[in-house]
Amino acid sequence: MKRTHYCGALTEEEVGKRVTVCGWVQTKRDMGGVIFIDLRDREGTLQTVFDARLLTEEDFKLAEGVRNQSVVQITGIMRIRDEETYNPRLKTGTVELAAESIFLLSEAAPLPFPMEDGFPVREELRLKYRYLDLRRPCVQENLRFRSRVQSVIRRFLEKEGFIEVETPMLTKSTPEGARDYLVPSRVHPGEFYALPQSPQLFKQLLMVGGLDKYYQFARCFRDEDLRADRQPEFTQVDMELSFAEQEDILRHLEKLFKELFRECMGMELPAFKRMTWLEAMELYGSDKPDLRFDMPIYELSDIAQNCSFSLFRQAVQAGGKLRALCVKGGASYSRTQIEELTQKALSLGAKGMAWISVQSDGSYYSILTKFMSRDELNEIALRVKAEPGDFILFCADSLETVRRVLGGLRLEIAQELKLIAPDRFEFLIVTDFPQFEYSHEEKRYISAHHPFTMPREEDIDKLKSEPEKVRAQAYDVVLNGVELGSGSIRIHDWRIQKLMFEALGFTEEQLKERFGFFLEAFKYGAPPHGGFAFGLDRLVMLMLGADSLREVIAFPKNKEAVCVMTGAPDYVDDEQLDALGLNKMEQTSVKAGRKASVKMDLDNIAMLARLNIPPEERGRLERDMQDIINMAGRLEEIETDREMVNISGLVNVMRPDEPGSAWERDSLLENAPTKTEQYILVPRVIE
Repeated sequence: MKRTHYCGALTEEEVGKRVTVCGWVQTKRDMGGVIFIDLRDREGTLQTVFDARLLTEEDFKLAEGVRNQSVVQITGIMRIRDEETYNPRLKTGTVELAAESIFLLSEAAPLPFPMEDGFPVREELRLKYRYLDLRRPCVQENLRFRSRVQSVIRRFLEKEGFIEVETPMLTKSTPEGARDYLVPSRVHPGEFYALPQSPQLFKQLLMVGGLDKYYQFARCFRDEDLRADRQPEFTQVDMELSFAEQEDILRHLEKLFKELFRECMGMELPAFKRMTWLEAMELYGSDKPDLRFDMPIYELSDIAQNCSFSLFRQAVQAGGKLRALCVKGGASYSRTQIEELTQKALSLGAKGMAWISVQSDGSYYSILTKFMSRDELNEIALRVKAEPGDFILFCADSLETVRRVLGGLRLEIAQELKLIAPDRFEFLIVTDFPQFEYSHEEKRYISAHHPFTMPREEDIDKLKSEPEKVRAQAYDVVLNGVELGSGSIRIHDWRIQKLMFEALGFTEEQLKERFGFFLEAFKYGAPPHGGFAFGLDRLVMLMLGADSLREVIAFPKNKEAVCVMTGAPDYVDDEQLDALGLNKMEQTSVKAGRKASVKMDLDNIAMLARLNIPPEERGRLERDMQDIINMAGRLEEIETDREMVNISGLVNVMRPDEPGSAWERDSLLENAPTKTEQYILVPRVIE
């Protein structure tokens, strides 16, 4: 080995010993005859000292000229620092290495950005030079923490009897959910593999194969629009077990997460809260509610049925709902803040937002006082548990809209009022999801989770006749308002599975083509089984309090699903396309082409901007907006990561100053309307 110790692992126990360390030059300080180099490796930073009196001239000159982030090997004697130079921020803050020699292993070029933690660097620049960004201690610590999380999970599952099995990466496309990433086959021209969205079918087949308990850190791929908590490729902790009921699986999960937080965070988690899907939607307007703060949604439809305010009454009589939030201490909201909340409600689909401010004396301040009696207002205040100083806001609309609006406002208000403790972790298990959800786009019912989920036994006979009433044996684990993962008891009877596919509208031919092998396997004895999968990247992000998945993945994609470091995705040579039997595509600039492919959703833009676009204007507007997008795309071709200086000579276009005679005071005062002997008089402005 080129080293005897890691830099950050050296302690006072090594004082007096000769050691060799390797790493990157973090900082260098030349004190004239003595040079201090902070050397960093994976384990931390060590101060090394180069004294010209104790070194060869060659070694001292090398230390003097070495660039930051160059890789060096240093040998020397460990010693205690002078007490006044102790650095309590470092694990090695009481020791230093008195260098005897230095060897340059690799010289670094000038850096595109500073390497210190906390220095603001554009994310795109960080991702372009990700190999440099990885050297920053904060990024390394994130990845080390992720590794510890994986180790704890693996130890736990193996202790519980789970067997780690890898499933195929090249598989069959079975589109039901997100879009697949497709891989063309050279051996079978015109045919494609699909990268797995999850190992769902294979892990169920492992149960048919008798493995009983399976797990895998599965790489998954989904071609979907990206957010801060999404990537086109991600890792999920995937598990499946046989002869298990829902409660068995949930017990395993709770035990796993408790051990994980105990080992990695030093925290003891309380018992996980439980809630059905319907309870979550009714109380919080979301199937993944954030329970770090208390602000439930209150049902007021029965009050609205016969109330004096016609808009409330009409909404409920038309089949809608009236519900409300009570914001504790919200009576102090300014007009501006109320207007901002109203705009947020409109953006979520509300037609408006009514509100009541409960004053300190118990009176009500609201436009509703003109339409509703004191008794009606008192009844509402009693229902929502409002007290003096509170603020009540309403939404009257369809059930779907009311849930979406009040659920969104609840989160908005909590963030604005800082009701969420950032260091608090609140787990929730949500059960009894609907088996189906209606897709307005496809005009049919689709699986709420996936088509392999077992319905509640008592609801099986409703699969075809009343699909909207079927409840699934499905469950989610939610952490701080974020869905960590989901699972279900699976269908193990091929007849029920076939019935499920038929309820989803699959023809016999489609079933045979997409899932024939799967249904066939179940005819040979499938055990009752169920499972769960959760996102490893998302869990680590939440545990660390990071803002994006990109902070906990070694080589992530950006928001456009592009690896800016490698340039992927990219065009390929015609020869490669020929070998795959694919039609040649127009080979234009990758960057320009990528941006030119961006399309806007004009209807969505118009809705968000509250614009009414006449049909005759749509074509022109779409063309203009696409031109803007394309122009923005061409800006990426400009190289902005290197310093660009354009020096040109200065030309003075002004005439030279020519001194002249000063004006006389009398001539300046001559035309003033009011004046004294020496000054112009003006009206008094400040009394």
